[in-house]
Amino acid sequence: MLTDYRPEARPTAVALRSSQIREVANAGMGKPGLLPFWFGEPDEATPPYIRQAAVQAIQEGDTFYVQTLGMPVLRESLSAYLTALHGAIGQDRIAISSSGTSALAVAMQALVGPGDRVVAVTPLWPNLVEMPKVLGAQVHTVALDFTARGWALDLQKLLDALTPDTRALLVNAPNNPTGWCMTASEQKALLEHCRARGIWIVSDDVYERLYYQDNCAPSFLDLTDEQDRHVSCNSFSKAWLMTGWRLGWVVAPPALLPEIGKLIEFSTTCAPPFVQRAGVAALAQGETTIAHTVARLRRGRDHLRAALASVPGVEQAAAAPGAMYNFFRIEGVRDSLDFCKRLVAETGLGLAPGIAFGPEGEGYLRWCYASSPERIDDAIVRLAGFLANARLPH
Repeated sequence: MLTDYRPEARPTAVALRSSQIREVANAGMGKPGLLPFWFGEPDEATPPYIRQAAVQAIQEGDTFYVQTLGMPVLRESLSAYLTALHGAIGQDRIAISSSGTSALAVAMQALVGPGDRVVAVTPLWPNLVEMPKVLGAQVHTVALDFTARGWALDLQKLLDALTPDTRALLVNAPNNPTGWCMTASEQKALLEHCRARGIWIVSDDVYERLYYQDNCAPSFLDLTDEQDRHVSCNSFSKAWLMTGWRLGWVVAPPALLPEIGKLIEFSTTCAPPFVQRAGVAALAQGETTIAHTVARLRRGRDHLRAALASVPGVEQAAAAPGAMYNFFRIEGVRDSLDFCKRLVAETGLGLAPGIAFGPEGEGYLRWCYASSPERIDDAIVRLAGFLANARLPH
């Protein structure tokens, strides 16, 4: 006879971190006059030409199941797009997923399992750290350093962590939350190290086009070939202003693609065809949108940095070369989750707590600057007023 009949999930699921970004957002959503900067998304709607492509597909009745790996027209379009950026990448390496998050999830499912050692460069978007844990893997972290020159990687420390028993390395660069980017020389050293030890590299490349020093951030795709143990996961969300559409892709060795296809089939079956049609339109006409987005983000980054510099107690790294975030700290903030909850409750200003990105992020705050200077200025007034009256330890 059962002596414990409580309806509980398995211990691995119970042990997962919940999103502390969502915890703050749930506490503030619906608040009158709210100024939210907690999520990583621009405050502009998806461009009309992308929306119209989806509307037309729906009106034409394009609402049925399609190929699990994605519609050929979208895979062909992505092959041409990625080849222009990184060199030849055939559609036999590309799978379409229902979001960048889903792309990362199926990549993890294909590569890691119980007891596997996974190394991640942190601070890092919490979903990417928790995904291997869902599968029973052990995640070891190597933290970036906060310096006056910007967030920086101790390459030797990372190489030392990539021991022969490591199954996979997780890298997000440009990075959420810090904006840190990996250099091409760092990528080359890591690739050579991982090749010699049979370690998979999983790169979250969702911010590769949100880069302020060139048309695209340095990428492992510039260095790898189809035989390398490298999987790149990406999304239409950021560069094309399509966060709500949930459309992403995976670039993997051709030999891995059948397994990726099985995992997509067993999770989402396929991305909606009308959403994929929107993706085709984004790739066909989207370079102007990307240029506009990057220029707007650069203005937002520089405006926010200048505004925060006027607030007593704020400490910032140098301007980040990519992504859409300022990851900064305020003197006296020890509990970033409590601080963010108080800030949204008392002022209606929503920021993401640094602890959401791992213990390395505690004491920091993430501000998504994909917004207008006017909204940023309003938020700075609220932050400065809050700090003037808050009782923070020194």
